[in-house]
Amino acid sequence: MVVVETIDDLKRLRLKLTEPVGFVPTMGYFHQGHLALVRQARAESPSVVVSIFVNPTQFGPEEDFDRYPRDPQRDLALLEKGGVDIVFMPSVDEMYPPQFNSWVEVGKVAERLEGASRPGHFKGVATVVARLFDIVQPDKAYFGQKDAQQLVVIKKMVADLNMNLEIVAVPTVREPDGLAMSSRNTYLNPKERKAATVLYQALSLAQKLWSQGERNTERLRQQMTALIQKQPLADIDYVSIADAETLDELDKVKSPALVSLAVRIGKTRLIDNVVVG
Repeated sequence: MVVVETIDDLKRLRLKLTEPVGFVPTMGYFHQGHLALVRQARAESPSVVVSIFVNPTQFGPEEDFDRYPRDPQRDLALLEKGGVDIVFMPSVDEMYPPQFNSWVEVGKVAERLEGASRPGHFKGVATVVARLFDIVQPDKAYFGQKDAQQLVVIKKMVADLNMNLEIVAVPTVREPDGLAMSSRNTYLNPKERKAATVLYQALSLAQKLWSQGERNTERLRQQMTALIQKQPLADIDYVSIADAETLDELDKVKSPALVSLAVRIGKTRLIDNVVVG
């Protein structure tokens, strides 16, 4: 495994890789969700590149960029065990040199849900991912279903800009009690960690009600909201039931629907989702 920090070094080594190339873009601090992406890339591609870059442009001014968890040495050890060929660990100046001022904005799918709660977030995500795709030139790129809106945004960007690669969605990896694995889970104290299971409980309730024949999304949202509100540490940002491709909110579940939510547990904001239909 080779670790590189500059775009020039990455491009030079990229020429020597056996095609096709699988790529996993990350912000590091790996858990089993990240490693599931690496395992699938390794299973499907003779060459695998992973990036580790905590991207400042997707964090708002009051968000957690400075305290976002980092442990690069542990990450590198895990990637070596995973059989990764190249790890790209650029600096902020390498990715955003002086005078950088070109941005990718994806439109409506990036403006709702997370986009509404975190203005500018997906502008930063789309820009850095587009930059990484151009640098790495992968044949496939792997993303977790846990960040469902991010997946929609990136697929839309790839389609609109005719990028010649396949986006592969990998199922959410969960703790035994259902909590979706996330680097931000480390912010939770033991009491908050227990309370955080309410997100998956609400999503499971929506799945159960749907399986019993409920198709009215307002009633589904009401039931989910009522369940979350029973947890005193939980503060709801949004509960959404939307078309899985356009993210338009639905009145009735007629086709695959993305049931997603964002909830603060104490000071920690968590997101999760399931697809029904």
